[in-house]
Amino acid sequence: MSCVLCESDGGLVVARTPQFRVIRVVDGDEARRFPAFYRLIWNAHVAEFSDLPDTDRHACMDAVTEIERVLRSLLAPTKINLAALGNVVPHLHWHVIARFEWDSHFPAPVWAAPQRDEVAGGAAARLAQPLAAVDAAIAQALSCRC
Repeated sequence: MSCVLCESDGGLVVARTPQFRVIRVVDGDEARRFPAFYRLIWNAHVAEFSDLPDTDRHACMDAVTEIERVLRSLLAPTKINLAALGNVVPHLHWHVIARFEWDSHFPAPVWAAPQRDEVAGGAAARLAQPLAAVDAAIAQALSCRC
């Protein structure tokens, strides 16, 4: 069976540990509309969160929590969306997405129809911090897990 998340990093790698990697989505509509869209991707191919042993589940959720904290601290989003769907790619990964009242889909989910036109000049231009600084802060927050 072929798995895109086993075969590639899945985006721009921000942090990597023996258990997981954190990427920022940099391609396609998701990156353009939601520039602070991150994924924590479990390195081993497992489909369900409950497939992980207790210690790995705790490590996974601790990392998701740290990513959320960094996004909230640096970007002051209206809301953070967390999701672990896996319907299309059945490889354990968590979406951690900073959402803003001005984004094209807010308050609807990122996968719903847009609620308004996209931000003129690009959504990334509206962020309180450059994405490279956010990436570095996430890597620093997770560095004790390496």
